[in-house]
Amino acid sequence: MTKLITLAEKALDQGQGILRLVPNWVPRSFCIPGRRIKLHPDDYYALGGERGGIDERWLSSTTPADNGPLTGKNEGLSEVVLVGNGQNERILLKDAVNELKEKLIGKRIWEEYRCWPIYSKFFDNLGALPHHVHHRDEHASLTGQKGKPEAYYFPPQLNNHGGDFPFTFFGFNPGTTKQEVLECLMNFSKGDNKITNLSHAHRLEPGTGWDVPPGVLHAPGSLCTYEPQKASDVYAMYQSLVGNTIVPEALLWKDSPIEKGGDYNHLMEVIDWNLNVDPDFVKNRFMRPIPVRPLQEMKQSGYIENWICYKSKAFSAKELTIFPGAEVIIKDEAAYGMIMMQGHGTMGVWDVETPSLIRYGELTHDEYFVSEQAAFEGVQIINQSKTDPIVMLKHFGPENPEWEKWYKANQKQ
Repeated sequence: MTKLITLAEKALDQGQGILRLVPNWVPRSFCIPGRRIKLHPDDYYALGGERGGIDERWLSSTTPADNGPLTGKNEGLSEVVLVGNGQNERILLKDAVNELKEKLIGKRIWEEYRCWPIYSKFFDNLGALPHHVHHRDEHASLTGQKGKPEAYYFPPQLNNHGGDFPFTFFGFNPGTTKQEVLECLMNFSKGDNKITNLSHAHRLEPGTGWDVPPGVLHAPGSLCTYEPQKASDVYAMYQSLVGNTIVPEALLWKDSPIEKGGDYNHLMEVIDWNLNVDPDFVKNRFMRPIPVRPLQEMKQSGYIENWICYKSKAFSAKELTIFPGAEVIIKDEAAYGMIMMQGHGTMGVWDVETPSLIRYGELTHDEYFVSEQAAFEGVQIINQSKTDPIVMLKHFGPENPEWEKWYKANQKQ
């Protein structure tokens, strides 16, 4: 009996191990778009004012967005596109992973997680977000969810302006007491609970990043941010007033079990206290790019590749730059998603290019998912420009073997 070839298998064969993905836009009702993620100016409110502005693009996502009762079907879920005979067919990346399993994401990740356990996003807000927290596994599991570590990198290509407040509050000042934080939470409904009085704002610098473990309070500033993170959308807002905007109290209790409603001690338990008051927070959490191999060796081969997110076991990320006119083969030890930041050329059988403007619902050639086998065998990238580098960001799943070896070696130094 002839085996029927599925859409996922056809897509993987068409891309010779590389899946082409569809832009995946996500609105947030409590955000104002910073207008730096290349969406057409007429489309930032394409889903209607009630849904809020589109200020996020999710990358390589098998995680549904949690935007309340108005959340659209498949919101936050990336799609794979299969091109042929003048028409396009689509399948959710989540379904492709479930069908192709280790053939796509590798045996190691499939056997341990039975899913693609991370995603990345562009977060593009005009102002700062409230001081908020992502739960650790033990607290997220109370509502059937997973905890969420995340990391930030600020791509220079997407930060032609800094927005209204390019500073991020992290944690609490050393010496802050739990009673002071508890009082802020209990004052949430009284106006400004002044929780950021207990914290320190750090100026954000394009081309650098931060590691944000679960349980750490943070109020992300207004630079456009690339954010690799664990596959979860769990959070709770602990700040009641940002600028002149009141934060709904429902967001303080978001992702708390119903029986914990009104229990401020539970909100305190969600906080990883030691990480929040760490006097060496900057040393332990700030990240500058670090070359993955000796710099001169890479330059002679026509490229530079840097680790940009490298302090969490849950994920890692690289920035790859291919020099103008160069032709290279880049090998990795794990599957990954990627997004173009600059330039144009080819990657395997695909064209890759960096669009200047994208209409809502329009296809692009700037986002792909590379299977583990294709990554291991090596991806040929050709920069067809004589002047413009190709720059792409690559997000990997947990415990990337290459990262593991690099991290252990780096720790010994």
